Amino acid sequence: MGFDLTNFRDPHLDAEYLAYVVSRQSRQTETRFERLWNYFRNPLLPAIGPAAEALNGNSRPYLQAQEVGLPARITGVHRGGISDHLTDLRRKEVVIENDIGWRVQTMVEFLFGRRPMIRSLAADPRQARTIETVLAHLLEANGGLEFLQELALLGAVFGFVDVALRTPAGDMSADPVAPSLPPPLDEPASPPRRQGAASASDGRQDDGTDPAPARSSTSLARAIQFARTLRLETIEAGRVLPILDENDYRRVRYWVQRFEKHPPRLASQDRPWWRLGRGPAAPSPETVEVVEILGPTWWQRYENGRLTVEGQNALGRLPVVHIPNLAVPGAYEGLSDVEPLIPLQDELNTRLSDRAHRVTYQSFRMYLGKGIDDFLERPVGPGQMWATTNIDASIQEFGADSGSPSEDAHIDQVRQAMDKVSGVTPLAAGLIRGNVGNLTSAAALKVVLAGLLARTARKRLTYGEGLQRIVEMSLAVLDRSGALRTAPADRRVEIHWPSPLPSDESEQLRNAQIKAQLGVPAERILAELGYGPDSDE
Repeated sequence: MGFDLTNFRDPHLDAEYLAYVVSRQSRQTETRFERLWNYFRNPLLPAIGPAAEALNGNSRPYLQAQEVGLPARITGVHRGGISDHLTDLRRKEVVIENDIGWRVQTMVEFLFGRRPMIRSLAADPRQARTIETVLAHLLEANGGLEFLQELALLGAVFGFVDVALRTPAGDMSADPVAPSLPPPLDEPASPPRRQGAASASDGRQDDGTDPAPARSSTSLARAIQFARTLRLETIEAGRVLPILDENDYRRVRYWVQRFEKHPPRLASQDRPWWRLGRGPAAPSPETVEVVEILGPTWWQRYENGRLTVEGQNALGRLPVVHIPNLAVPGAYEGLSDVEPLIPLQDELNTRLSDRAHRVTYQSFRMYLGKGIDDFLERPVGPGQMWATTNIDASIQEFGADSGSPSEDAHIDQVRQAMDKVSGVTPLAAGLIRGNVGNLTSAAALKVVLAGLLARTARKRLTYGEGLQRIVEMSLAVLDRSGALRTAPADRRVEIHWPSPLPSDESEQLRNAQIKAQLGVPAERILAELGYGPDSDE
């Protein structure tokens, strides 16, 4: 794939290195993150190849993604190397208990079980209320709480999540000073623009000077309407190929994503054979490889190696916000909640499968008959009689599960290890069991859930900072478009997080009254109670 990077005007942006990153590094990145997602989701997979050959009468008619971590003595398939191959071992009972999935979902619910309140720090109270109202509509148009939970889920699984700001081209053209940003991927691609060409969405004239500014103020309705056209797109980690500053890993020089999309049409090479009713293979949908390059001054989009659209980034910065799940020093990626649990999940599934195999062979009583004719054709049951003249005939009973305390203890210890690594205990997911005596007060509940609460507090730092940067970037776009004029100081916000623990509403109201008597501002108290500027709760 060849890249024409002339318009970026950066001698340090090498086209050959970019082609290497897209062609090779992206494959490794996709494989790694796909495994993390499969361990979280544990989807059912079709049985193909050696895995299909290993199925037998004791097998279920499907496979699960987490089976990749089971040994060959259980699955009958040796995995690893270039390809899988069948062994001479018979496939045994496979038991998968996805302890990763519910732990990750519990973390997401504790972080974004309820939507946090975003409060503007603008000096003018009227301006602050306007900003809060516009931001509420911006989040609502992008999914609201569902958008925030998607951030938390992707970040927990992959270790980070990137959010790209999109501005539809149709809405840009109506505003003479609207910033030119990459449009959504489903927007029709416009022809590539020549370097230095004037455009209404560039916000500059042919001589490079800024045009006359738009009217100083706009109505709240227009600001809300424009804000609802902005699109906050969450990007899966497997697509992201950041080009970092060689001297500062925290600075992203260029942001690249590579993925495949499937238009609603058949591949061109399949159409003639399909129409003629012949051909060696069935028709397949067309696959288009998309590569998007975002820089602080220019952006491009390629499809199947061909430049389809490009433009100037008038925002002057990357329209992408990087949110690490848990920050890791010296790395762009954060710490995934799934990755450290994979070895323990494999051990748990292995021991559960071993126990199922043992129970299958020992839990049912079996009989060994000697010297009795037609013993196999006459079932053992109440009132069943055998007669024989052989004085050496006998019926011997064997089998039945005798139990294995050490096996159960090992499985329980593996689960406890997963509790310690993740910080999520079964109690957090609603499994009480014998812990009722430990829940006599809110303080006791906090002690029991100390690990999860501490992890949630750490995530609130990274996700809270990410939300603040998303807000600041969105308000900058609104300011340049003229929809909502703001100064850089007016774009600062603070995040009020609700308590992740269940609480008594009457106790909350009493605490609010005490805070009001102490002089705490009413807006802050309402934010802590979960009431926003337009809240109907």
